[in-house]
Amino acid sequence: MQENPKALEHEDGIVWTEDIDRLDYVRQSVELSVSTRRGPVPWRGNGRRVGYAVLRSDAPSGDVPGKFVRRVFWVKEHDRSERPNGTYRRSAPSGAVDPRTVAPGVWGELTDRAWGAPLPEA
Repeated sequence: MQENPKALEHEDGIVWTEDIDRLDYVRQSVELSVSTRRGPVPWRGNGRRVGYAVLRSDAPSGDVPGKFVRRVFWVKEHDRSERPNGTYRRSAPSGAVDPRTVAPGVWGELTDRAWGAPLPEA
């Protein structure tokens, strides 16, 4: 996922709709046309939404009037939380971050916990 600085500018909080203690990683993406600043971010993608960012009440619209840029966090049916011995037992998908590193205005990070093993050397 390419980091979009507009997604972080006006964040006020992160709402987790599931207990992140059981999630080693979540996928992080940016929705560009959300019609609310603070309500749940609709999710029509594969997998299920487990969290989303909320914006300050005075956050301006994005490029489209009345639409807001917001982060959403989600998992797929084959992620480690769903299939501990599956494909991502000792790795993580692109865009994965440790939910414990997510905060308003801060991109999540890939950690050893999210990777499921020590991170490979760069």
